[in-house]
Amino acid sequence: MSHANDIDRYESQSEALHHWIDGLSPADLDAHPVPGTWSMRQLVVHMLDSDLVYGHRMRKIVAEAKPLLMGYDETLWASTPALQGGDLKVLASIFDLHRRWMAGVLRALPAEAWQREGVHSERGIVTIGKLVSTMLGHVPHHETFVAAKRDKLGKPLNQAVGATR
Repeated sequence: MSHANDIDRYESQSEALHHWIDGLSPADLDAHPVPGTWSMRQLVVHMLDSDLVYGHRMRKIVAEAKPLLMGYDETLWASTPALQGGDLKVLASIFDLHRRWMAGVLRALPAEAWQREGVHSERGIVTIGKLVSTMLGHVPHHETFVAAKRDKLGKPLNQAVGATR
């Protein structure tokens, strides 16, 4: 079974964060235009955090026999000021490069490697295929929140990135 389509879709989302923050001012990035939700800064940092964590999990499963994969508290990470620093354009570029790198890793795997397993500390057995599937849904899931935030800021998201690719 070829996973080329999933890998292509995964890689095609690599520039999403650039698109999300395009045209937003520093004040826009730190605003909470939708009460009770993360700022764009928190959301972008969350997306990078998640991608790096999931990439690490995939690489562990590739390299190790049924490795332990630790969960993390994404809400705590998103609310920790020291973790929100940095130029969001740089963070978006890291997300982009990480997706492209991981797409190359995934393309190098034989099809049967997608069934290799790791043991998640909260969810139990997960496979590389399941991790990729989760990440494929992550960009479109959060893009709906991005669109709502940008609408409230009067700077609509003109083209969906994650949902259309």
